[in-house]
Amino acid sequence: MLLEIGCEEIPAKMLARQLLDLPALVEKRLADARLGHSGVRALGTPRRLAVIVRSLVDRQPDLDEEVVGPPVSAAFAPDGSVTKAGQGFAAKNGVDPASLAKREVAGKKGLYAVALRSVVGQDTRGLLPALLADVAKAIAWPKSQRWGWSETTFVRPVQWLVALFGGEVVPLVWAGLTAGRQSRGHRFLAPGAVEIANAERYVDALREAKVIVDPEVRRDVVKAELSRLERETGLRVRADEALVGEVIHLGEYPVGVAGQFDPAFLEVPEEVIVTAMRTHQRYFALEDASGKLANRFATMMATVVKDPVVVQKGNEKVLAARLSDAKFFFAEDRKKSFADWNKKLDAVVFQAKLGDAAKMIGHKVRRIEQVAAQLAVGIGADGSLVRAAAQACKADLASGAVGEFPELQGVMGRHYAKHAGMPAEVAVAIDEHWWPKGQGAALPITGTGALIALVDRMDTIVGCFAVGLEPTGSADPFGLRRAAIGIWQILLSRPDWAALWTPLFEASRAALAEQGVELKNTTALEEFFRSRLRGIFADAGIPAQDADAALAQEFRDPVDARARATAIARIPKEAREVFKRVANILDDARGKQLAIGDTVDPARFVAEGNVEHRLHAAVREAQAREVDARKRRDYPAVFESLVQLQPTVAAFFGGSGDKGGVMVMDPDPALRDNRLALLQGLVRPYMEIADFRKLGGAA
Repeated sequence: MLLEIGCEEIPAKMLARQLLDLPALVEKRLADARLGHSGVRALGTPRRLAVIVRSLVDRQPDLDEEVVGPPVSAAFAPDGSVTKAGQGFAAKNGVDPASLAKREVAGKKGLYAVALRSVVGQDTRGLLPALLADVAKAIAWPKSQRWGWSETTFVRPVQWLVALFGGEVVPLVWAGLTAGRQSRGHRFLAPGAVEIANAERYVDALREAKVIVDPEVRRDVVKAELSRLERETGLRVRADEALVGEVIHLGEYPVGVAGQFDPAFLEVPEEVIVTAMRTHQRYFALEDASGKLANRFATMMATVVKDPVVVQKGNEKVLAARLSDAKFFFAEDRKKSFADWNKKLDAVVFQAKLGDAAKMIGHKVRRIEQVAAQLAVGIGADGSLVRAAAQACKADLASGAVGEFPELQGVMGRHYAKHAGMPAEVAVAIDEHWWPKGQGAALPITGTGALIALVDRMDTIVGCFAVGLEPTGSADPFGLRRAAIGIWQILLSRPDWAALWTPLFEASRAALAEQGVELKNTTALEEFFRSRLRGIFADAGIPAQDADAALAQEFRDPVDARARATAIARIPKEAREVFKRVANILDDARGKQLAIGDTVDPARFVAEGNVEHRLHAAVREAQAREVDARKRRDYPAVFESLVQLQPTVAAFFGGSGDKGGVMVMDPDPALRDNRLALLQGLVRPYMEIADFRKLGGAA
């Protein structure tokens, strides 16, 4: 089965997203319609979005189903006859009232009337028109539009439809168009109609019409063209898979062309040149064998042209204008000082809701300096370098170059700091304090850069939570989740700083309070950070329940929490179950308002040598081992001491051949309280580092 929606140019990023999302949408609709297949594949170019379903069945399977109706008390009279409600239910489902059955229904109490009916499968050809129209309507775009008199919305005006099942046209009507088998070729190289015989011929038929509809084939073509240009220029393309992934969605038939720019522009920092080429023009940078940027570039045309030199000259002219602007800004910026830029930041709003005394970027810079200098003492950092980096970290936001190229914030600050003669670590820290810039991105290398990065992010998070701007659902307009993940990644990468979260948070909170911004409720913020750390652990392969058990007790030292979670994951199933049982018994006792003491009286054990005596002795031995291992933070050894207790605890509850076991909640309060104290002494040291109530049985 083939569906192709032809339209005006789809933006590259939107097309890339749909090529990922569309198969799942189609699979869901086919599953709902009970139509089997062997796979769904999305294809597309800027002018078309298509989906191919392989081995789609000819018809639905027949279905025997049970439809749950009203309760038996409503569907049947006391004498067993069917009531009017029961008759109406039977008629609605096309069954004889006498055939209604009585069933228990999961999640509901009592018996319910059930209609047993057989549904004959329908022909796929009859289902496809509505199904495909539903798919087309359900395609979600960040922005859609209407055109003409149509009420249909789509990312761009729809110009043609192709819908085929086998070799037959599906009579789909949507967007004011009726589907056929005629697609269209390349706008310039083969602009006529292209007859599509069936889905199997779709890719080849369009390739003959100069349209490479498979994005992965276009990726191969782009890479081959870049390799050709490398051979022709004697240079190499600077690796950029992300740009390749974007360029493949800019045209239907990519053809490479090289170009050059005035070597005088190489005086500008290469990050500026590469950004101007990559971000603004989608050009690939070329470099020599040593990795030095060359005054050449490569780009992709969307078609074959008679004279590539004309295109090359046009590309060069556009880039020259960009680089001229960059060179001007770079020259003008170096005439200014960091003090000049910082003055401007006193008039640039960071977050208006923070109030007049805290809302400007200049206010934020002073908070960063205050907190970073305070924390520098505790970690042995050079206070003078930290202060200098903090004062300068946001200055380049007011520069001309960053105004033109916002993605170069920090990078330009590093260059300007070097030009101003600042210490090398300060210059690097100005750049690094923006790191990491995304998941899996590089972390700060210098201690100064890492510290400023932590303080900046915590200031943003605490400030936003204080004024009610915390993330909700999928919305996170201020990037707080990313900021929190960055904090954890930096702390995890620096074990000596692992305990820095609490002083970092407290100092940031105090600095904001001095400017009139007070965080009154810390619970939501702490849970927010705990959740982000839980996600990092999940990415590292730590099971969710083990992460929860570790983080429920203490999360502020991420290195310690990771070590505990990793050790918890090694606890065997049997030990998990028995110690979770102990924790739950103690919880139940507290729920009954029973006071659980700390002192165990062996004289109250029922008989010498029984499981109470054995457990008490085993607990004392285990605790001695646990204390020593815990001091070393050797959590595998801590939990090994616990695991060794498991057979004795199981015997206490009646396992391992000890008939009956011990009744913890004995009617005699003295025995009950003594046994609760024994269990409390058993688990309390371990519960301080792992909440066993969070654990399931599986390790």
